[in-house]
Amino acid sequence: MDRIIYTAMTGANAAAHRQAVLSNNLANASTGGFRAEMSTFRSVPLQGDGAKTRVFALEATSGYVNTPGPVQRTGRNLDAMAAGNAWFAVQGLDGTEAYTRAGSFEVSAGGQLLTPTGLPVLSDGGAPIDVPPGADVSLGSDGTITAKTAGQPAQAIGRLKLATPTAEDPLKRGDDGLFRTASGDPMPNDANARMLSGALEGSNVNPVESMVGMIAAARQFEQQMRLLQNAETNDKTASQLLSMNG
Repeated sequence: MDRIIYTAMTGANAAAHRQAVLSNNLANASTGGFRAEMSTFRSVPLQGDGAKTRVFALEATSGYVNTPGPVQRTGRNLDAMAAGNAWFAVQGLDGTEAYTRAGSFEVSAGGQLLTPTGLPVLSDGGAPIDVPPGADVSLGSDGTITAKTAGQPAQAIGRLKLATPTAEDPLKRGDDGLFRTASGDPMPNDANARMLSGALEGSNVNPVESMVGMIAAARQFEQQMRLLQNAETNDKTASQLLSMNG
């Protein structure tokens, strides 16, 4: 059997994976703070006699597009956009510290500062943040959280943890959509990090680019399927010729 079927199979698998990544990016084109995912593949020549002309497509280490999304002004006190390469620290469902660029926060009925998905937002000390009942909360450019209750002066109740990743320990996207360091260790609080209150960061997905990429991936998948069909036709033809000679 022609080894082209294995080559075409890996190519089709790579095209299908790229299609899935682009579809997910397009679905999150309006998700605040979303980072577009990248799919990367490398060509690996097949070793062996008579197989040096075959090249497999294997998935390589993929990452994400790290350019910030557009600024969306909201004027809401609990909306914030991290500046530069800073990230907000939250507590994931697994209890570990994770990071996000989505800064649309809210106060729960129990008085805890949460993300829209219900994850606790962490302070610069790495602990969840409690808000006094009925307080009017505002956020400062350095992450300071100020609460003001009726008849009482405003007072600082904590500070958001803003962390900046390094090249030695970059962030990686998890299955839950949150980011964590490659080492698994929490990042230290960055006292110099700043944020913009009353604004949110939009998704950095380019819908047009994603659509064009999906069309190209679909065509590539079709080409790989044609190669498989050609290999099947060649195999049938060869079998017929061998039967006639026999």
